[in-house]
Amino acid sequence: MNIKWDNDIVTIALEGRIDSGNSGDVENEIHEAIGDKKPASVNLDASALEYISSAGLRVILRLRKDNPTLRVINVSSEVFEVFEMTGFTEMMSVEKAYRQVSVEGCEEIGRGANGTIYRVDKDNVVKVFNDPDSLDDIQHEREVARLALILGIPTAISYDVVRVGDSYGSVFEFLNATSFSRMIADEPEKLDWCVQEYVKMLKLIHSTLVPEGKLPDMKETVVGWAKFMQDYLPEDKAKKLLSMIEAVPQDNHMIHGDYHTKNLELQNDEVLLIDMDTLAVGNPVFELASMFNAYSGFFEIDHEAIKKFQGFDLETAHKFWQKTLRAYLETDDEEVIKSVEDKARIVGYTRLIRRSIRRKGLEDPARKAEIDLWTKELIELLDKYDTLLFDVDLKREAPKDELDIEATEENLDTVTAFVDERLEKVGCSMKSQMQIDLAVEEIFINIAKYAYKPDKGRATVRVEVKDDPVQVKITFLDHGKPYDPLAKEDPDVTLSADDRPVGGLGIFMVKQSMDDVLYEYKDGANILTLVKSL
Repeated sequence: MNIKWDNDIVTIALEGRIDSGNSGDVENEIHEAIGDKKPASVNLDASALEYISSAGLRVILRLRKDNPTLRVINVSSEVFEVFEMTGFTEMMSVEKAYRQVSVEGCEEIGRGANGTIYRVDKDNVVKVFNDPDSLDDIQHEREVARLALILGIPTAISYDVVRVGDSYGSVFEFLNATSFSRMIADEPEKLDWCVQEYVKMLKLIHSTLVPEGKLPDMKETVVGWAKFMQDYLPEDKAKKLLSMIEAVPQDNHMIHGDYHTKNLELQNDEVLLIDMDTLAVGNPVFELASMFNAYSGFFEIDHEAIKKFQGFDLETAHKFWQKTLRAYLETDDEEVIKSVEDKARIVGYTRLIRRSIRRKGLEDPARKAEIDLWTKELIELLDKYDTLLFDVDLKREAPKDELDIEATEENLDTVTAFVDERLEKVGCSMKSQMQIDLAVEEIFINIAKYAYKPDKGRATVRVEVKDDPVQVKITFLDHGKPYDPLAKEDPDVTLSADDRPVGGLGIFMVKQSMDDVLYEYKDGANILTLVKSL
């Protein structure tokens, strides 16, 4: 056992196995090492710990009672499962071991407010967070990315967390992926295609309704920026800025928060959104503000800086931004486009000024010149506008994962494929998918055979997935004869084959494999719903 003291912090390296045969010796050795000293903190380094039994856990628990700040660090995945299963991860700090990854010499493919994305090999990228203490940020990003995927936004979810120098990183699989920034820089003839796909994704994001409380409200953040500006603008302009932002209606539709061409990747002909830690809800003007900054605002004095950030020059950035506004607003009316851009600039400049002042920009002559320019332009815009609102057609219905199809046995494969595609998006296990497929087959075939007999009719199949915990709800709706399959008594499965009546097993299997099965007849329709936790 290796024991190190660093001032009043002791780190004890645990090795091999700790079980009933040696736990007493391990405990005595630890107590001898600490002696009468009163360490401010005790770290148990488990990087070489291969196994721990309940006897070993009791040693750690007794040590924790005497040392409330005890931490178990560098725990392997296998040993971490033991700590997690026994509830130790909720009683004390237990930290997994993370493999080390170097990004030295790696291509930078994206840079956002909280981190930088590097390609580490042909298959994988790693997002390195700026904050060394970023594990909570990584967990947040993984959660919101998963939520976005469930809500229908094509994105990648980190499959691993690693150490990168003094910080942490999230690893993503990006085989044959190319950022939109790289495409625009290397293949300028694809600019219009990039605009089309960029706006298509933007409208999908902005039309996605997010369940209440799942993402931060961007309006609250922007109100904070405006309050900060009260000390840096003329009093009347400061008050007007705050009132204009406060007048923006609360909106539970999604915004990305850092939407620029380095955060869109083309992978095997599929466009993916990345860098999800800034995901929020709010009015589109807040999104357009960050977009304006990414293509213009940041670079109004230092025109060359955009090449390092985006990979292309300012002229290209302005062209892309103007084409994006036209496509997003679906208009060539220059007055309308200019008005929306100006409203985005109001929020964008507010953010830039606050950001620079907080980073001591007023003390640096070059950065102070930027602040003065942004402040002058902001004041001019506040004289020109009284609202930040504008009209845009986003077709803002929540995405409907719904299939309307003729209820025939031949269409079962189409229905199953429709359901499976949505299950795969949320990482449904093979076992659950098989159970759901069996239930889907039973219900749809029943509708096909009996609902409209002797005629034919249509059925609607709707798949809904909710988060926290992940649960799938599959609803079947038909306008055939009223029939409640749940009303039939369950078969007696203890009977022998000779005594058991034919039929009835299908619905019984559905009820056994699902967490809940519901039926109602409403507005002339049979509505049967399957519920399964994933």
